[in-house]
Amino acid sequence: MLDHLADPLHDRKTAARYLGLKNPNTLAVWDSTQRYDLQPIRVGGVIRYRQSVLDEFLFSRTRKLRSTKNTNE
Repeated sequence: MLDHLADPLHDRKTAARYLGLKNPNTLAVWDSTQRYDLQPIRVGGVIRYRQSVLDEFLFSRTRKLRSTKNTNE
């Protein structure tokens, strides 16, 4: 029940780097336009993102590559 307490929090810059974004401001845009719900939280006046939410986002955006191996061989 308290698993979220062990969940690391990332500031915008670190979260952007973790997601592979070039510009941390992209996260600010996503938050304000609600393009993706990364569930930002405010801690001491600073926006933070839970690692578990970032992981879920990455997992949901990952596509499995199809095998290009020829099955007739």
